[in-house]
Order: sequence, then C-alpha cells, then structure tokens
Amino acid sequence: MTEPAGIGPGARPWILAGTIIASAMAFIDGTVVHVALPALQADLGASFTALQWVVNGYALTLGGLILVGGALGDRVGRRRVFVWGIAVFALASLACALAPTSGALIAARLAQGVGAALLVPQSLAIIAASFPKEVRGRAIGIWAGASAITTALGPPLGGFLVDALSWRAVFWINLPLSALAIWIALAHMPQDRGARDRGAGETAGPLDWPGALLAVLGFGLVTLALTLASEADVAAGLLAGLFLAGLAALAAFVAAEARAKSPLMPLSLFASRCFSGANLLTLFLYAAFVTALFLIPFELQSRRGLSATMVGLTMLPIGLVIGVGSRFSGALADRIGPKIPLALGSAFVAAGAGWLALSLAGYWAGIVAPIVVMSCGMALAVAPLTATVMNAVDEARVGAASGVNNAASRLAGLFGVAIAGSLASGVYFAEAGAAAGPQARFGTLPPPGDPARATLEAAFQTGFSAALLLAAAFAAVAVVIAWRLPSASREVVP
Repeated sequence: MTEPAGIGPGARPWILAGTIIASAMAFIDGTVVHVALPALQADLGASFTALQWVVNGYALTLGGLILVGGALGDRVGRRRVFVWGIAVFALASLACALAPTSGALIAARLAQGVGAALLVPQSLAIIAASFPKEVRGRAIGIWAGASAITTALGPPLGGFLVDALSWRAVFWINLPLSALAIWIALAHMPQDRGARDRGAGETAGPLDWPGALLAVLGFGLVTLALTLASEADVAAGLLAGLFLAGLAALAAFVAAEARAKSPLMPLSLFASRCFSGANLLTLFLYAAFVTALFLIPFELQSRRGLSATMVGLTMLPIGLVIGVGSRFSGALADRIGPKIPLALGSAFVAAGAGWLALSLAGYWAGIVAPIVVMSCGMALAVAPLTATVMNAVDEARVGAASGVNNAASRLAGLFGVAIAGSLASGVYFAEAGAAAGPQARFGTLPPPGDPARATLEAAFQTGFSAALLLAAAFAAVAVVIAWRLPSASREVVP
C-alpha cells in the first residue's frame, strides 16, 4: 500500500481525528443552538424574528459560501483554508459567547457560517488526499459515522451546558476544540500547495466571487422579507421591496452563473431532470425537517416546562437514528432503486410533522414518537437522495453536484424556518389578541397561574400546530417529487 506523498507513518489517524473534530463542530453548531434558543431569548430579550436569524444567519453564509470554500481549497491549499476556517469559526464562537445583544449574536453567527463554509469542504478533501484508495472508503466511513454520532450528542450536551452554566457555554466549548483541531492540522497534515502554486491557476479558473455574493445577498433579502412578514409594525411596502430586491439578486446570480468561467452552480447540471428533481426534493424535505427541529424546543421548554437537558435528550434519537439507518437505506436503494425509499422517507417526515402538530398531551406519544417517525423518514431518504444526485452526473462533475446539493439542504432550512416561523408567530399574535401585550413574544409564555397563561398557551399551540402542518405539507410535496423522479441512469449529465 503506497502512502500519499508527504504523509508520514502514523499521521493518518491524526488527520482523521482533526477532520472529525473540525467538521463535527460545524455540524453541531447547526443544531445545538436550537436547544439554547428559549434561554437566550429570555436572557437577551430577543424577538422571535431575531431567534429565526440566530438560526438562519449561520445557514445563510454556510449554504451560500460552501461552494466557494471548496474551490478556494483547491486553489490555495486545503490545509491552509482548513486552518483559516477553524480560526474564523473559533473567533466567531467567541463573539457569540460574549454577545451583549441579539443583533451582535446574529452578526457572530453569520461569521460562524463563513468559517464553517471554509472548513467543511476541506475535511473530506483532506481525507481523500491523505489516504490511499485501498483504505479511503473505510476512512470516509469512520469520518461519517463519528460525525453523525457527535452531531447526535450535540443537543444533549448543549442542554446540559445551558442548565448547568448558560446558553453561552454552547459557544465557549468550541474554543478548546478549535485549538486542538488547528494543532493537529499544523503538526500532522501536509501542506498542499494548491492549483495556483502548481501553475494550474488558468485551468482552474477564477473563483466565482460575484456569484457567491449575489447568492448570499439574494437569499438573505428574501429570507429577511419572509421573517419580517409576521411583525405587525413592518410596512407592506418594505416587505415587498426586500422580497423583490432578493428576487432580482437571485436572477442576477443565475445570469452570472451562465457567464462565469468557473461557476459555483454550473447551470448545465440542471439539464438532467433527475438532478433537478432530486435537488427540488431536497429543498422541500429539509425545509420540513429543519422547521420541526427549530420549533420543538419551544414546545418542550415554554409550554411543557422541560429543562434544556431534557430537550437535548429528547432530540438525541434524531442523529442516532439517521446515522445508523442511513447505512441500511443506502443498501436498500442499491437493490430496489431510490424512488421507494425517497417517497417512503418523505412520507414518514410528513406523518411525523403532522403528528407533532396534534400537540398531544403525553410526552412519549406527543413528542418522542413523532420525532422517531421523522428521524426514520430522514434515515430512509438521506443516503438514496445523495446517491441520486451523484448518479445523475458524470464522475468528473460529482464535486460540483455534491456542492449544489449541500447548499440546497442548507438553504432549504433557511427558507423553512423563515416561512413556518413567521406563520407560527403571526398566528400566535392573531389568536392571543390583547392578552399578548406589548412585550409578548412567540415562544415565551408566562408561568402557570398567571391570568394570561391559558389564553397565550392556547395561542401558542395554534401557532405551533399551524407551522408543523406547513412542514408536513412541505414533506408531502417531497413525496410527490420522489415518486415522479426519472431514473438517473437514463440521463447522466456529461
């Protein structure tokens, strides 16, 4: 077995550990903050719109820039960009932990997403470059399994930290992990030179910075319009202006991609109905799932009175079920094709979201069971969905296809939280009426015994149920798309 150039004996376990630690931080911070939302809302006096942006800010910059991160690593060196990404992520985590206001926290979360967009694409690229083909698959499997397990453990750990210390501890923990990952990278990962240092800059093509900026601007403006839609004092003209400006920026993004020498999103990929359909399915399926993840902690802590630790433990099965079940669903799709697993998985997510919308009184029947059903649905769908995207393009273009699909899943959560969150808040204030009061916020209920508790709790349930029914509708659309997907083998994009 031949070692890749520059990799000394015994370095590979360190390389694997460093990539797992760094990528796990980025994955965990996409979900663990959900557990801390009620606590930081109370501490910072944040509006529900601000909470949506605490989640969406991270997803926006990560989803909008992740393709740039991958391309930058190819050009200037993967280890270099990997370390840059970890450093940005660590500094942004420090800013999150010290944030005095919700606005400062949102800005820091945007910066966190930039760091994650730099480091995440390098993790698999570094493994691929550091491990011989004979063991590369096993290394990637270890990375994927460890990442799934650490991501699953994120919410329980976050809940414990919130209860034992503060919501700020959720971000403090990233600092020692970042330091360890940077040390491993500098001590054990070889310094690759990148395409420009090898004299391949012309063939690699320039980075598509205009496309990246237009994508972030367009998605950001549309999301801002959607999240502000539930605010009673926001003028309709402002909302329309933001929405139209976002659409204009997205149209300019598409036009820029058509002209770019090295586009972030090669439009020719969408010539395949299978590729287009799979990414459309990704948008609806992940919008449903991430919306549920965003709303569940408010139901558990605000209405049911559970501690943050219990919320984290309640959400533990999500990562475990998806991590374990994806191995089997991938094999199933290989045998019978992806259509049935994708349709059935999407149907499970729709059923789980609809079940949560019933807001049943019992903890096991009302919360745990539908969470497990949704998790089983995602476990059925994730691997076949990825395989469908990869199989729809020629081998030379799997990197671009994977990047587009990764961005689609991140941006799907962005829109899901914006639309369903605004619906929940809008319904809540419409139902609560005068009982809400000037300081009321969706997700914050007065203590039991307060005269307004019953009215506000009923309004909260109505808003929560409306948003979960919308999530179920998103997943139901994914079922229809899955059933109508053509066979990838019949139309591979060259």
